[in-house]
Amino acid sequence: MDSYYADILGFKKGGMPPRKKKYYRSTKSGAGMTQAGVMAYRRKNPGSKLKTAVTEDKPGLKRAARRKSYCARSAGQMKMHNVNCSKTPDKRICAARRRWKC
Repeated sequence: MDSYYADILGFKKGGMPPRKKKYYRSTKSGAGMTQAGVMAYRRKNPGSKLKTAVTEDKPGLKRAARRKSYCARSAGQMKMHNVNCSKTPDKRICAARRRWKC
C-alpha cells in the first residue's frame, strides 16, 4: 500500500506512544519516558534502540557516553530556548537534566 494512502486511512506505522501517565513521567518525577513508554515506542517502531535515562551515579562506559551525549544535546536546547534552571526549576528540560544528573 502506498504511504500516501496509508496515512489517509490511518495505517501509518511508527510515531510516539499516546500521552498517558504510564508512558511519561510527570515533571516532578523527572520528566521523560517511563520503561513502559519506551517499550510501547519500540513496539511501534521495530528496530528502534530507544532507552530510558541513565540515572546511576557511576555508569559503565557506554551508558556514561549516552549521558554525556544527552547532557550536551539538552544544554543546546536550553541555550536555544533561553531557559535558566536556577530561575525556573519546574521546566521539563530542567527536571530531565536533574534526573540524568547533568
